[in-house]
Amino acid sequence: MTTLPTVFITGASSGIGATYAERFARRGHNLIIVARDKSRLEALATRLRAEHQVSVEVLQADLTNTAELSVLEARLRDDAGIGILINNAGMAQSGDFLAQSAEAIERQITLNTTALTRLAAAIAPRLAQSGTGAIVNIGSVVGFAPEFGMSIYGATKAFVLFLSQGLSLELSPKGVYVQAVLPAA
Repeated sequence: MTTLPTVFITGASSGIGATYAERFARRGHNLIIVARDKSRLEALATRLRAEHQVSVEVLQADLTNTAELSVLEARLRDDAGIGILINNAGMAQSGDFLAQSAEAIERQITLNTTALTRLAAAIAPRLAQSGTGAIVNIGSVVGFAPEFGMSIYGATKAFVLFLSQGLSLELSPKGVYVQAVLPAA
């Protein structure tokens, strides 16, 4: 029997991330779920273990914290069992660009682009070497065209789309599937 790859999901405590966790658990994949809210992660993990008899590891982390992000990068680099990365963690801060603080803008860019890129960069060499695996980056349809009050968010999601397309060109010949998922509100 072939062992299914472990799925590493960021932003897994609710919404799209929790849905990915549910669907992969239903298919028999073990999971590593990551988010800031440990209590919600633990509740999800408990339910998925009971319903699907899979292993679910909980990692609490703030992906805008460099030290915490580095721990996750090391895990993605070193754990050969992880074969799928779901880069879902992200945030939207709407409102007039002129009213947003530099700190809030930086936090959104760090989470939506820098953390996503660093996690993909951590796992990609190992997946390419093994000739298999997947990186799924969650973007948004807002990345296609500006929307009032969503300038920074839209720009970060355009980055996610462009990066995903470029990674797909580079990694698909090596057996690594890269996809950008673009949900709409």
